[in-house]
Amino acid sequence: MLLGYIKRRLGVFLLFMLPAFAVRAQDSLITVLEAELARSFTELKKATVPAYYIDYRVDDVANLHLNTSFGSLVRAGSDKSRVLVSRVKVGSYEFDNTHPQGPDDFEMHEGSDPTELPYENEKIALRMGIWMTTQNEYKQALRGFKAARQARERTTTPVTTAPTNDFSKETPTRYYEPPQADLITAFNGGVWKEKLKKYSALFLKNGDLVEGDVSLQFSQERKYFITTEQTQVVQNNTSAYIHVNGSIRASDGDVIPLHLSYYAVTPDGFPADEKIMGDIEKMIASLEKLKTAPLAEPYSGPAILLAPAAGVFFHEIFGHRVEGHRMKKEYDGHTFKAKIGEYVLPKTLQVYFDPTLTAIDGKPINGGYKYDDEGIKGERVTVVDKGMLKTFLMSRTPLENLARSNGHGRASIGMEPVSRQSNLIVETTKGVPMEDLRKMLLKECKRQGKPYGYLFRDVVGGFTVTDRYNPNAFNIFPTMVYRIYVDGRADELVRGVDLIGTPLAMFAEIQATGNDRDTFIGFCGAESGYVPVSAASPSLFVRRIETQKKPRQHQEATLLSRPGSQPQP
Repeated sequence: MLLGYIKRRLGVFLLFMLPAFAVRAQDSLITVLEAELARSFTELKKATVPAYYIDYRVDDVANLHLNTSFGSLVRAGSDKSRVLVSRVKVGSYEFDNTHPQGPDDFEMHEGSDPTELPYENEKIALRMGIWMTTQNEYKQALRGFKAARQARERTTTPVTTAPTNDFSKETPTRYYEPPQADLITAFNGGVWKEKLKKYSALFLKNGDLVEGDVSLQFSQERKYFITTEQTQVVQNNTSAYIHVNGSIRASDGDVIPLHLSYYAVTPDGFPADEKIMGDIEKMIASLEKLKTAPLAEPYSGPAILLAPAAGVFFHEIFGHRVEGHRMKKEYDGHTFKAKIGEYVLPKTLQVYFDPTLTAIDGKPINGGYKYDDEGIKGERVTVVDKGMLKTFLMSRTPLENLARSNGHGRASIGMEPVSRQSNLIVETTKGVPMEDLRKMLLKECKRQGKPYGYLFRDVVGGFTVTDRYNPNAFNIFPTMVYRIYVDGRADELVRGVDLIGTPLAMFAEIQATGNDRDTFIGFCGAESGYVPVSAASPSLFVRRIETQKKPRQHQEATLLSRPGSQPQP
């Protein structure tokens, strides 16, 4: 019986795989990449300083975009691109051209230069682009290798730890997905133009609004990755986003923005019109309240971060500090480098990153992938377990005791991959209802002698600094912030607040978590460009946070009423 089961499974496997290989034989781009890789490696292995590794990564992308404003279409178009990035490594896995060269290492490395390849599959034209890129990358690698050797010879500081390799040795992977149908051409642009115009027309109802834009972006991507280690990964990806941006001018001239966004694998996955239009109506109502909301003063004291804001909080102040490649850079602050095995968060918290997830609590998320941009299969990585730091997010840049990648080498189109976040999930073993978090907040306000605490409902993003030449701090950009008063008066909406602080001090102030969870979806920018990420977290009660005033966007009062804001005679 077991043997029969195995035979049936094997039969299904073969029936599934044979068409893929048949299609692969007709995939002319991968054929050209393979041939040029083999030719280049054969020649560069003969050089005085030979190459020991080459990879090619090609992003074949088609984009479509529609932009509307106050009920009218203002932009529509599509484009295609095919971008090649190559890495050529000289030396050895143990010591190569990427070897750290000292505290100013970030100024000395030459990064990969992207090349626009022809979109048509004309073999000679493709080979010319690949050939030129490979030559340039080898020359850069050779300069980097010579500089690294010279830096090593100049080093007088005694080495106190065992050296780590510069590039990890990984098991080769072969994975191939057949090409998808052309979804961009099949996209029903007429229907979606009318939808977006209908959405943005809602902003015409308020004459004080100075921005009322709704846009749609739809991308279809085919990614090729091959190496001289015999790794070959070809995979597809689609993504669709609706972005809603509204702004209002306050009575003091400050322009206050709010934002909404929706993510789906394809436009068919977006919420119904009623849901999106209802959300926009709520946004407009919030903008009307923000128009007359008081400006907040700098503050230090208790606060609650609702779940989406808490997700951004963890992404910025924690996630970037567990990206493994930073631990090898001498200029980085190394917040957690020596803390594996130590408690860095409350014992009730677990933090993991999982690129294999496509949804959280039924909500589609955008930080997932099958294989990363170094051809390594994406893995779930538990970074914190019961408050204790366990490991880091790893690309193919090894660390002491972490010699292998865990599938988090990522990059945007045309950039060189480093270790980056994927889908961040924070879980708690001791969540409490929001009512209890509010009670904790009020109790702590009384203890600290504060007339109110803060509640951060929505945020639009943030940034952090991890190097040691600048303050190792973070800044999160809230959009909807409320004062919760000790004397029982109603919560008060305020504006002009930025949440700031330093990571270790902030982690020490986390006192409790909610029994809820929500997810922030966005893009994260770092050395390797912008990559899609998601962050899911429960709400947090923090004993002490710090805020500063947000920069103002001043706009003079208009002399004439905005067109469309007054009834027509």
